[in-house]
Amino acid sequence: MILTCTPNPSVDHTLEVPELLLGDILRIRSPTTEAGGKGVNVSRALRAMGRATTAVLPVGGATGAELTSLLSGLQHVAVPIAGTTRKNFTLAEGDGTTTKLNSSGPELAPGEVDGLLAAVEAELARGPEWLVASGSLPVGAPVDLYARLAKLAGSYGVPVALDTSGEPLATAVAAGGSTLLKPNREELGALAGRALESVGDVVRAAREAVARGNHAVLVTLGPHGALLADADGIWWGQGPPVVPRSTVGAGDCALAGYLSADGPPDHRLRRAVAWGAAAVALPGTTVPGPGEPRPDAVRVVPDPPASWLLDEL
Repeated sequence: MILTCTPNPSVDHTLEVPELLLGDILRIRSPTTEAGGKGVNVSRALRAMGRATTAVLPVGGATGAELTSLLSGLQHVAVPIAGTTRKNFTLAEGDGTTTKLNSSGPELAPGEVDGLLAAVEAELARGPEWLVASGSLPVGAPVDLYARLAKLAGSYGVPVALDTSGEPLATAVAAGGSTLLKPNREELGALAGRALESVGDVVRAAREAVARGNHAVLVTLGPHGALLADADGIWWGQGPPVVPRSTVGAGDCALAGYLSADGPPDHRLRRAVAWGAAAVALPGTTVPGPGEPRPDAVRVVPDPPASWLLDEL
């Protein structure tokens, strides 16, 4: 079983429009509503592929009740909070361009943060394969929440996959203890404090994070595939061209693919790229089902040249 923790979940509404024209009247097509938040997306992707998963998340208010109903069929632990769970909106254009409108979410009181940690610990005691800690932090949550979750998981011998950004990512990386970090290119660049233009740039930034006591870094690169780096090797993977429909949640599906795979790093990377590419071809935050990802179509290159420019991959 793979356990996920999403401190700031949401109800995600996706509206598809041919083209986003400011000030104009737009006709919506194929609106979708899904349970959202990065860890929730990981659990949804795993469940769709028949993998056991449990999602831990705080919920409150009318939107929290809606979120809980959307989680029907997904094993989850809802931690009650006084605030109201947030709603997010995505405008998806015909060429795959997505514009996200995200709210900050409810404020968590210290006791509610403690309740979330207690719920995670109760599930850790059951011995999951992984703990996925991911997404933004709500107001009131301590910036070191993910570092605390990693330490908690470590006390139970459970590996941690972390997917966040900004100060929470920097704090967790500095604390060490994460088995896998899953930033995208922009998030890793912000962590390193510099633009990442080449494979060599990504590898150096990833290895800096590994040197702080973390094990491996999976960097999603959008249409340019993904790069996996640890202390022992580097692998770059890219799938066949995809006609994009929505990029929202694709990185979460890539992480789910990585965690679902057994075997050596290149095999995990191949699965990650395939799951992420399959998600991009689907509307909103829809996750791929059996038969949609194509790992056999993913090209994996060990030790890619450092001089390769990311935008030319």
